Amino acid sequence: MSTAERRGGPEAGGFGPIVVMGVSGCGKSSVGARLADHINCRFVEGDALHPPANVEKMRLGVPLDDADRLPWLDALGRELACPGDVVLSCSALKRAYRQHLRACAGQPLTFVFLHGSRDLLASRLSGRKGHFMPSSLLDSQLATLEPPVGESDVVTVDIDQPLERIVAAAQAALAARAGRGA
Repeated sequence: MSTAERRGGPEAGGFGPIVVMGVSGCGKSSVGARLADHINCRFVEGDALHPPANVEKMRLGVPLDDADRLPWLDALGRELACPGDVVLSCSALKRAYRQHLRACAGQPLTFVFLHGSRDLLASRLSGRKGHFMPSSLLDSQLATLEPPVGESDVVTVDIDQPLERIVAAAQAALAARAGRGA
C-alpha cells in the first residue's frame, strides 16, 4: 500500500476508483480526504506522488509540461489500478491526462470535477500556507484546463459553498451515478 494513502477496509463504499480533479486551490485534497472518510475508503494525495523535480519546479513558479507530468500520471494510474475503492486527488487538467488515468486504471473511473470562478480560486490560494504550489501558477493552470465537457464519467461540483456541502454534493452525485439515489 502507498504511503500516500489514508485508510481503507472491507466496508468501502463500492463506488470504485474516484479522481477528485480541478485546478490548484479548488479543494481537491480537503474534499478528497473528507469524501474518502464518508464512503469509507482509502485516500491518496496525488501531490505526494509528484517526483521531487516536479515539486521544485512548481515551488519556483515554473509550470509543469506534459513530459514532467507523465511519470506522475503513471504513478497515479498505478494507485487507481489497485484493488478496492480509492479516492485520489489529481488536477487531471487535460482530457489526455484523464484518458491516461482511465487507461492505467484498467477499470471504470469516476471523476469529480471541482469547479469555481477564478476569483474564488485566487482567494482560496491567497489564504493557503505551506503548499509548494504558488498562487502565481493559477492562471497557467486555468489556461491548461480542458473542462470535462461531454465526458460521461465526470460529475461537476460547484465549490462556492462550505466544505461539507461540497462533499455532500459529490457524494450525492456519486450515489446517483451508481443508481443509489441521493
